[in-house]
Amino acid sequence: MPEHNEISASDLDRATALLKRITQVFDEKVVGQEALRTALTSCLLAGGHVLLESVPGLAKTTAAQTLAAAVGGEFRRIQCTPDLMPNDIVGTQIFNYASGEFSTQLGPVHANLVLLDEINRSSAKTQSAMLEAMQEKQTSIGGVNYRLPDPFMVLATQNPIEEEGTYVLPEAQMDRFLMKEVITYPTPDQELEILRRVASGQMERPVVTEPISLGDVHFLRELVDKVYVDDSVKRYVVDIINTTRMSGPRPVRDLGRHVRVGASPRGGIALMRLGQALAVQSGRGFVIPEDIRAMRYAVLRHRLVRTFDALADNVPPEQLVDAVFDAVPAP
Repeated sequence: MPEHNEISASDLDRATALLKRITQVFDEKVVGQEALRTALTSCLLAGGHVLLESVPGLAKTTAAQTLAAAVGGEFRRIQCTPDLMPNDIVGTQIFNYASGEFSTQLGPVHANLVLLDEINRSSAKTQSAMLEAMQEKQTSIGGVNYRLPDPFMVLATQNPIEEEGTYVLPEAQMDRFLMKEVITYPTPDQELEILRRVASGQMERPVVTEPISLGDVHFLRELVDKVYVDDSVKRYVVDIINTTRMSGPRPVRDLGRHVRVGASPRGGIALMRLGQALAVQSGRGFVIPEDIRAMRYAVLRHRLVRTFDALADNVPPEQLVDAVFDAVPAP
């Protein structure tokens, strides 16, 4: 029997109701930004981390706080600066003169949702400490390992318009983010609604009377794990990833002139996992090719290393991603 029969209609109905509550909280506190809401929700369900890029003032912090409030999770915000040390994030040992013993003070990374604001302003050493915590789901303080809360999700932001005093994330480290979402300006009507909400006091820190529980988040993640992915869809993902490496069933002509390094196998896993998360949000127990296509930019824009020619000609990564998807026939 197909694997997707494991998901019952009642489970899908429960998931739909839970996701609707998350959407309602977002709509109350964040104007527009439907793509951002979908990205954050999908990343939470898939168990990954997200890199957000935009100019200041486009509701990145508000969205992160809102997501934490919607799921009843603990939220911490870390403002990255060049003098931020790994211990400031992970935690440290403090000597108690009264008892003559060391006590451990856990850092702000020990929360369910952590906003790492302007990650490219922190030093490479601090970035590595955070990325290690993201990958291992634990921290080490004084030789003792401390598990991070479950669920655990990092939302890292970076500002693309300022380069002075920043430490650019290497491509290999960016690959550890499940997705990269680029946030755009709101429409004039949405901006007018923002002003109305600010004037009425509606934009204060979100207070959610009935958030879904962390247990509900675990249920949604387990449901995502059960979503059926047919072999034809898996082959579709593999063909896409291989096409970014200048191979695949239908290689894109002259792609090597713009792409220096294609996506890693982690990119294929991300496409499949986010496809499963989108299926649950659509009330389905199986992935369709449109789920894979819908997440193409978020998954691949930071995994394609562009050549100098592409950077000089200002060829956007989204254009290269579209060329790859256009070349690969959907099942």
